[in-house]
Amino acid sequence: MRRHRTVAAVLLSVGALLTGALTATSAQAAEKPAFWTAERMRSAVPLDLEVTPGALKTLARVAGSATPTTIAPTAFPQPGGSWTGGGAVVKTSGRVFFTFQGRTASCSGNAVTSQNQSTVITAGHCVKYQGAWHTNWVFVPAYDNGNAPYGQWTATKTLTTPQWEASEDINYDVGAAVVAPLNGRTLTSVTGAQGIQFNGGYNKPMYAFGFPAASPYDGSKLVHCAGNSSKDFLFSQDHSLGCNMTGGSSGGPWFSGFSEATGTGLQVSVNSFGYTFLPNRMFGPYFGNDAKALYDRAQAS
Repeated sequence: MRRHRTVAAVLLSVGALLTGALTATSAQAAEKPAFWTAERMRSAVPLDLEVTPGALKTLARVAGSATPTTIAPTAFPQPGGSWTGGGAVVKTSGRVFFTFQGRTASCSGNAVTSQNQSTVITAGHCVKYQGAWHTNWVFVPAYDNGNAPYGQWTATKTLTTPQWEASEDINYDVGAAVVAPLNGRTLTSVTGAQGIQFNGGYNKPMYAFGFPAASPYDGSKLVHCAGNSSKDFLFSQDHSLGCNMTGGSSGGPWFSGFSEATGTGLQVSVNSFGYTFLPNRMFGPYFGNDAKALYDRAQAS
């Protein structure tokens, strides 16, 4: 991070990391389907997230010096390793690409069950940051080293919580995108969808997924962490999980009740940030009433 980076971009740091009514939305469309070429996707950098409110000025990316592991998915806890278990999560998870301040950047996201069959959940800073909505926003499910096996899905609308939009409050770093049909089909009719849960409580076994693109990762593979989560006892109301994912994983899904056999679970958070002084630990916002309001607005769009 420059001053402070977070995990996911928040951590996502360079690569890019919910209450009442929802936030303003922004319709974004890729300039043309060919804009996101394999080369451009590979070169997209994780977005730097600078968190400024109050004491949270101390936030920054998770140290990227940890060596990624390749332990089998059944190892629990898992600090970070390629997902080799297959299942639904391989198709519902994907990379998010967009233009921010004239440069191409990346995050992660996940397709969830929704009325419109076209809703992607990600981090707030992955749709809007430093007062500007990202442009050329696309979701690439099952991204595979420059390939888009299930297509590139262009956002027609991006949304975030009012708290993130107004002051980039890290407790509400949640975003959503509604994507246009592709070849006459809706997103989740192609990729399937994960369930989503709100007000599910803290201190539960969780699995986190994402496409970290900052060293030692390169954004080419779906990576996961798993372990018993806890509540942040420092500056936020977020979930906390031991994890070494780096920039670019921001916006990737956290699941409770996750089945390694089927690759399904209930999404309860997203990769959001990390503290510079607390390496190899990721934090994700609590999906409460504000996150539900955001989700309801997105799925009704």
